[in-house]
Amino acid sequence: MSFSADWLTLREPFDRAARNEKVLDAVVAAFAGRPAIGIVDIACGTGSTLRALSPRLAARQNWRLVDNDLSLLARAAAASSPQARVTTMPVDLVRDLEMALDGPIDLITTSALLDLVSDEWLERFAIEAAARRLPVYAALSYDGRAELAPADAYDARIVAAVNAHQRGDKGFGPALGPEAARAAVTRFEKVGYAVTHGEADWVFGPQDREIQNQTLAGWATAARENGLPLADVANWLTRRRDLVASGRSSIRVGHLDLFARPTSTR
Repeated sequence: MSFSADWLTLREPFDRAARNEKVLDAVVAAFAGRPAIGIVDIACGTGSTLRALSPRLAARQNWRLVDNDLSLLARAAAASSPQARVTTMPVDLVRDLEMALDGPIDLITTSALLDLVSDEWLERFAIEAAARRLPVYAALSYDGRAELAPADAYDARIVAAVNAHQRGDKGFGPALGPEAARAAVTRFEKVGYAVTHGEADWVFGPQDREIQNQTLAGWATAARENGLPLADVANWLTRRRDLVASGRSSIRVGHLDLFARPTSTR
Protein backbone atom coordinates (compact mmCIF):
# COMPACT_ATOMS: atom_id res chain seq x y z
CA MET A 1 0.00 0.00 0.00
CA SER A 2 1.25 3.48 -0.85
CA PHE A 3 0.06 7.02 -0.14
CA SER A 4 0.10 10.06 -2.38
CA ALA A 5 2.87 12.60 -1.98
CA ASP A 6 0.23 15.33 -1.60
CA TRP A 7 -1.35 13.57 1.39
CA LEU A 8 2.04 12.93 3.01
CA THR A 9 2.99 16.59 2.55
CA LEU A 10 -0.32 17.75 4.02
CA ARG A 11 -0.01 15.59 7.11
CA GLU A 12 3.69 16.13 7.82
CA PRO A 13 3.35 19.25 10.01
CA PHE A 14 0.70 17.51 12.09
CA ASP A 15 2.84 14.39 12.33
CA ARG A 16 5.76 16.46 13.55
CA ALA A 17 3.66 18.25 16.16
CA ALA A 18 2.20 14.92 17.32
CA ARG A 19 5.49 13.04 17.84
CA ASN A 20 5.86 12.14 21.49
CA GLU A 21 8.65 14.14 23.14
CA LYS A 22 9.38 11.50 25.78
CA VAL A 23 9.92 8.90 23.09
CA LEU A 24 12.05 11.25 20.98
CA ASP A 25 14.16 12.07 24.05
CA ALA A 26 14.73 8.34 24.61
CA VAL A 27 15.96 7.92 21.04
CA VAL A 28 18.32 10.89 21.36
CA ALA A 29 19.65 9.71 24.74
CA ALA A 30 20.38 6.24 23.36
CA PHE A 31 22.84 7.74 20.87
CA ALA A 32 24.30 10.55 22.95
CA GLY A 33 28.05 10.79 22.52
CA ARG A 34 28.15 8.71 19.36
CA PRO A 35 30.31 10.30 16.60
CA ALA A 36 28.29 8.64 13.84
CA ILE A 37 25.10 6.64 13.41
CA GLY A 38 23.62 4.56 10.61
CA ILE A 39 19.84 4.69 10.28
CA VAL A 40 17.45 2.78 8.04
CA ASP A 41 14.00 4.33 7.65
CA ILE A 42 11.56 1.74 6.32
CA ALA A 43 8.43 2.85 4.45
CA CYS A 44 10.06 6.27 4.39
CA GLY A 45 7.51 8.06 2.19
CA THR A 46 8.94 11.46 1.32
CA GLY A 47 11.45 11.46 4.20
CA SER A 48 9.44 12.98 7.03
CA THR A 49 11.11 10.92 9.77
CA LEU A 50 14.53 12.11 8.65
CA ARG A 51 13.37 15.72 8.78
CA ALA A 52 11.85 15.25 12.24
CA LEU A 53 14.64 13.23 13.88
CA SER A 54 17.89 14.25 12.22
CA PRO A 55 18.18 17.74 13.78
CA ARG A 56 17.92 16.18 17.24
CA LEU A 57 20.86 13.81 16.76
CA ALA A 58 24.29 15.34 17.25
CA ALA A 59 26.12 12.52 15.49
CA ARG A 60 27.01 12.39 11.83
CA GLN A 61 24.25 10.37 10.21
CA ASN A 62 24.00 7.98 7.30
CA TRP A 63 20.34 7.47 6.39
CA ARG A 64 19.11 4.68 4.15
CA LEU A 65 15.58 5.55 3.08
CA VAL A 66 13.56 2.49 2.04
CA ASP A 67 10.21 2.35 0.26
CA ASN A 68 8.51 0.37 -2.50
CA ASP A 69 7.17 3.52 -4.19
CA LEU A 70 9.74 4.88 -6.63
CA SER A 71 7.97 8.24 -6.92
CA LEU A 72 8.11 8.78 -3.15
CA LEU A 73 11.72 7.63 -3.05
CA ALA A 74 12.62 10.23 -5.67
CA ARG A 75 11.14 12.91 -3.42
CA ALA A 76 12.82 11.42 -0.35
CA ALA A 77 16.19 11.59 -2.11
CA ALA A 78 15.94 15.36 -1.85
CA ALA A 79 15.46 15.20 1.93
CA SER A 80 18.36 16.95 3.57
CA SER A 81 19.91 17.73 6.92
CA PRO A 82 23.28 19.31 7.69
CA GLN A 83 24.34 16.18 9.60
CA ALA A 84 22.92 13.58 7.23
CA ARG A 85 24.12 11.67 4.21
CA VAL A 86 21.10 10.18 2.43
CA THR A 87 20.77 7.18 0.14
CA THR A 88 17.57 5.55 -1.11
CA MET A 89 16.74 1.90 -1.66
CA PRO A 90 13.63 0.44 -3.35
CA VAL A 91 12.48 -2.60 -1.37
CA ASP A 92 9.30 -4.65 -1.18
CA LEU A 93 9.01 -4.91 2.61
CA VAL A 94 6.60 -7.83 2.38
CA ARG A 95 9.09 -9.96 0.49
CA ASP A 96 12.49 -8.46 1.28
CA LEU A 97 12.39 -6.96 4.79
CA GLU A 98 15.69 -8.65 5.63
CA MET A 99 17.40 -6.93 2.70
CA ALA A 100 16.32 -3.54 4.03
CA LEU A 101 17.85 -4.27 7.44
CA ASP A 102 21.19 -5.69 6.32
CA GLY A 103 24.43 -3.75 6.46
CA PRO A 104 25.95 -1.20 8.85
CA ILE A 105 22.90 0.01 10.78
CA ASP A 106 22.50 1.30 14.34
CA LEU A 107 18.81 2.25 14.36
CA ILE A 108 15.60 1.33 12.52
CA THR A 109 12.96 4.01 12.14
CA THR A 110 9.49 4.01 10.63
CA SER A 111 6.36 6.15 10.78
CA ALA A 112 2.69 5.37 10.15
CA LEU A 113 3.48 1.78 9.16
CA LEU A 114 2.72 -0.65 11.98
CA ASP A 115 -1.06 -0.22 11.83
CA LEU A 116 -0.92 -1.40 8.20
CA VAL A 117 0.94 -4.66 8.82
CA SER A 118 -0.19 -8.11 9.88
CA ASP A 119 0.60 -9.79 13.18
CA GLU A 120 2.78 -12.26 11.28
CA TRP A 121 4.80 -9.46 9.65
CA LEU A 122 5.16 -7.61 12.95
CA GLU A 123 6.52 -10.75 14.60
CA ARG A 124 8.99 -11.18 11.74
CA PHE A 125 10.03 -7.53 12.08
CA ALA A 126 10.67 -7.86 15.81
CA ILE A 127 12.64 -11.07 15.34
CA GLU A 128 14.79 -9.59 12.56
CA ALA A 129 15.51 -6.47 14.59
CA ALA A 130 16.39 -8.55 17.66
CA ALA A 131 18.66 -10.85 15.65
CA ARG A 132 20.66 -7.76 14.66
CA ARG A 133 20.43 -6.14 18.12
CA LEU A 134 18.91 -3.02 16.54
CA PRO A 135 16.76 -0.49 18.39
CA VAL A 136 13.52 0.59 16.72
CA TYR A 137 11.80 3.96 16.69
CA ALA A 138 8.26 3.48 15.34
CA ALA A 139 6.11 6.60 15.33
CA LEU A 140 2.51 7.53 14.58
CA SER A 141 0.72 4.19 14.68
CA TYR A 142 -3.04 4.77 14.69
CA ASP A 143 -4.56 3.33 17.86
CA GLY A 144 -8.30 3.53 17.20
CA ARG A 145 -9.12 6.67 19.17
CA ALA A 146 -10.93 9.51 17.42
CA GLU A 147 -12.66 12.49 19.01
CA LEU A 148 -14.74 14.93 16.97
CA ALA A 149 -16.19 18.19 18.28
CA PRO A 150 -18.91 19.20 18.29
CA ALA A 151 -20.17 15.64 18.49
CA ASP A 152 -22.56 14.15 15.95
CA ALA A 153 -24.84 11.23 16.77
CA TYR A 154 -23.36 9.24 13.87
CA ASP A 155 -19.68 9.77 14.78
CA ALA A 156 -19.37 6.56 16.78
CA ARG A 157 -20.72 4.48 13.90
CA ILE A 158 -18.19 6.03 11.51
CA VAL A 159 -15.24 5.53 13.85
CA ALA A 160 -16.19 1.91 14.52
CA ALA A 161 -16.44 1.28 10.77
CA VAL A 162 -13.07 2.97 10.16
CA ASN A 163 -11.45 0.81 12.84
CA ALA A 164 -12.91 -2.33 11.29
CA HIS A 165 -11.70 -1.19 7.86
CA GLN A 166 -8.21 -0.63 9.28
CA ARG A 167 -7.99 -4.36 9.97
CA GLY A 168 -8.32 -5.22 6.29
CA ASP A 169 -5.40 -6.33 4.13
CA LYS A 170 -3.14 -3.36 3.32
CA GLY A 171 -0.63 -5.49 1.43
CA PHE A 172 0.92 -7.30 4.40
CA GLY A 173 -1.99 -9.63 5.16
CA PRO A 174 -4.86 -8.85 7.60
CA ALA A 175 -3.72 -5.64 9.31
CA LEU A 176 -3.45 -5.18 13.04
CA GLY A 177 -4.96 -1.72 12.64
CA PRO A 178 -5.76 -0.08 15.99
CA GLU A 179 -4.11 -2.93 17.93
CA ALA A 180 -0.75 -2.56 16.17
CA ALA A 181 1.15 -0.25 18.49
CA ARG A 182 0.24 -2.16 21.65
CA ALA A 183 1.01 -5.44 19.90
CA ALA A 184 4.41 -4.04 18.96
CA VAL A 185 5.17 -3.17 22.58
CA THR A 186 4.41 -6.77 23.55
CA ARG A 187 6.38 -8.24 20.64
CA PHE A 188 9.52 -6.27 21.44
CA GLU A 189 9.32 -6.94 25.16
CA LYS A 190 9.15 -10.67 24.38
CA VAL A 191 12.45 -10.49 22.48
CA GLY A 192 14.24 -8.75 25.35
CA TYR A 193 13.66 -5.10 24.55
CA ALA A 194 12.83 -2.22 26.87
CA VAL A 195 10.07 -0.12 25.32
CA THR A 196 9.36 3.56 25.87
CA HIS A 197 5.99 4.57 24.45
CA GLY A 198 3.45 7.35 24.59
CA GLU A 199 0.55 8.97 22.84
CA ALA A 200 1.24 10.98 19.69
CA ASP A 201 -2.14 12.35 18.68
CA TRP A 202 -3.00 14.44 15.67
CA VAL A 203 -4.81 17.59 16.80
CA PHE A 204 -6.72 19.48 14.12
CA GLY A 205 -8.11 22.85 15.15
CA PRO A 206 -10.88 24.89 13.50
CA GLN A 207 -8.30 26.56 11.24
CA ASP A 208 -7.04 23.24 9.87
CA ARG A 209 -9.77 22.89 7.29
CA GLU A 210 -7.93 21.08 4.51
CA ILE A 211 -6.65 18.17 6.57
CA GLN A 212 -9.98 17.87 8.39
CA ASN A 213 -11.82 17.60 5.10
CA GLN A 214 -9.32 15.07 3.72
CA THR A 215 -9.54 12.97 6.88
CA LEU A 216 -13.34 13.05 6.96
CA ALA A 217 -13.56 12.09 3.30
CA GLY A 218 -11.20 9.16 3.89
CA TRP A 219 -13.25 8.01 6.85
CA ALA A 220 -16.45 8.24 4.82
CA THR A 221 -14.94 6.09 2.09
CA ALA A 222 -13.76 3.51 4.61
CA ALA A 223 -17.18 3.46 6.29
CA ARG A 224 -18.91 2.85 2.97
CA GLU A 225 -16.47 0.10 2.07
CA ASN A 226 -17.19 -1.46 5.44
CA GLY A 227 -20.93 -1.57 4.74
CA LEU A 228 -22.52 1.51 6.29
CA PRO A 229 -25.46 2.87 4.24
CA LEU A 230 -24.46 5.39 1.57
CA ALA A 231 -27.17 7.91 2.49
CA ASP A 232 -26.27 7.85 6.20
CA VAL A 233 -22.56 8.29 5.48
CA ALA A 234 -23.19 11.06 2.94
CA ASN A 235 -25.42 12.94 5.35
CA TRP A 236 -22.85 12.61 8.12
CA LEU A 237 -20.09 13.88 5.85
CA THR A 238 -22.19 16.88 4.81
CA ARG A 239 -22.90 17.80 8.44
CA ARG A 240 -19.26 17.49 9.40
CA ARG A 241 -18.04 19.45 6.37
CA ASP A 242 -20.49 22.23 7.24
CA LEU A 243 -18.92 22.42 10.70
CA VAL A 244 -15.44 22.58 9.16
CA ALA A 245 -16.50 25.34 6.74
CA SER A 246 -17.98 27.40 9.57
CA GLY A 247 -14.80 27.10 11.68
CA ARG A 248 -16.51 25.12 14.43
CA SER A 249 -14.87 21.69 13.98
CA SER A 250 -11.93 20.11 15.75
CA ILE A 251 -10.64 16.55 15.58
CA ARG A 252 -8.19 14.50 17.64
CA VAL A 253 -6.89 11.25 16.14
CA GLY A 254 -5.07 8.86 18.46
CA HIS A 255 -1.59 7.54 17.65
CA LEU A 256 1.16 5.87 19.64
CA ASP A 257 4.94 6.27 19.36
CA LEU A 258 7.44 3.75 20.68
CA PHE A 259 11.18 3.32 21.05
CA ALA A 260 12.26 -0.29 21.60
CA ARG A 261 15.83 -0.91 22.70
CA PRO A 262 17.51 -4.30 23.29
CA THR A 263 18.56 -4.83 26.89
CA SER A 264 19.17 -8.57 27.39
CA THR A 265 21.77 -10.82 25.82
CA ARG A 266 20.42 -13.51 23.53
